[in-house]
Amino acid sequence: MIRPFLNPRFTRQLRRAAFLLMIVVTTSAFIGAPNAQAQQSNTLEARVSKVLDGDTFTLRGESRRIRVWGLDAPEWDQRGGSAATETLHGLISGKTLSCSVVDIDRYGRLVGQCFLPDGRDIAAEMIRSGAASEYCRYSRGFYGTC
Repeated sequence: MIRPFLNPRFTRQLRRAAFLLMIVVTTSAFIGAPNAQAQQSNTLEARVSKVLDGDTFTLRGESRRIRVWGLDAPEWDQRGGSAATETLHGLISGKTLSCSVVDIDRYGRLVGQCFLPDGRDIAAEMIRSGAASEYCRYSRGFYGTC
């Protein structure tokens, strides 16, 4: 009987498998490097650069717009839209936010649950103020108003 560890063919296969495993591990280490911020961790942290309406804004260094998860605010040209935009502007303008990206919507915006530096949830604050309402279709009652 030939022992597998003495078989030259088996030894070559084992070396090849070990080499491929080393490549996979090395590649994974580079892909998961801490410098790859938003793409890998799904968390963005940056200063607000512009408020677009009552539930959408941009962050410095991020080309895509951020849509606040669980929040439904009137558009800027609808009744209550300018008030919602002003409320969001007053709440987040110039502040550094932390956003957990949960989705990308059909318009290519990042959908995120975002928090102020003191930990307050932006959607909860907007709902509490009355400037916007909970988007129950997506939040499934997370904020308790559905």
